[in-house]
Amino acid sequence: MPARTQPTIRQVRLGVELRKLREAAGMTSRDAARLLGTSPAQMSQIEAGNAGVSEERVRRLAVHYACADASLIDALVEIATDRTHGWWEDYRDVLPPVFQDLAELEHHASFMWVVGTAHVPGLLQTEEYARAVLAYRVPELPGSELEARVEHRMRRRAVLGREGATPYEAVLHESVLRTRVADRRVARAQLQALLAESERPNVTVRVIPFDVDGFAGASSMMLYAGGGVPALDTVQRDAPYGSVFLDAAAQLLAMRTLFRKVESVSLDPTGSRAFIHRVAEEL
Repeated sequence: MPARTQPTIRQVRLGVELRKLREAAGMTSRDAARLLGTSPAQMSQIEAGNAGVSEERVRRLAVHYACADASLIDALVEIATDRTHGWWEDYRDVLPPVFQDLAELEHHASFMWVVGTAHVPGLLQTEEYARAVLAYRVPELPGSELEARVEHRMRRRAVLGREGATPYEAVLHESVLRTRVADRRVARAQLQALLAESERPNVTVRVIPFDVDGFAGASSMMLYAGGGVPALDTVQRDAPYGSVFLDAAAQLLAMRTLFRKVESVSLDPTGSRAFIHRVAEEL
């Protein structure tokens, strides 16, 4: 089977976790390859996410790596045997890979926590708001790519409304509500859409007002996506030149702590809806 030219974020994560288990067991990739009856080069491809691995091989490696975490192994098997061809595959040759990675991450997340201090989070954006944000770029995007990005962002929103929708909690700073990425009409429509989304049973929106004490987290933007087990959680953060994905145990612990710290100074959901409504009326 030829090596994958563009493994997905989940395929890469499977390889990373298998490598972590091997290293924790004090084994080399050559040792692991010998267990599977394959070459060290093929084992390296598996651990890089460039080659698939069967359920039987995942479980055999887990035994030899002395991994007793049955929940983790089952979650890794689920990733290894996943044959989902999501809608995001339509954009594989249209948009950069990070767009597919983010959509796939959201699709499989067991829960999502979001902190927004600059813009309304992507899953809560209206089409006009999204177009204004995505168009504010230097150099400007060609019209066809801009529209593809807007369409991709709108399709991502389906995860909040599907059957058995993912629990989603967003904490937004007041600056997000008051920043007009376009004009008053677009801003007002976005806030009304935000209120409507907050009525979904799986969606919670909280607001941090300007005048709250104890908030110095202007750089706290993040998406924390729950995995099949906590060890497979992933954090996505925006960087100056694109998105970064974090999955090291220490990073995940820091981001969980940061989210709770930000959440602790926000208004409760009822108070937040009243606050958003008041800001919308002031526009």
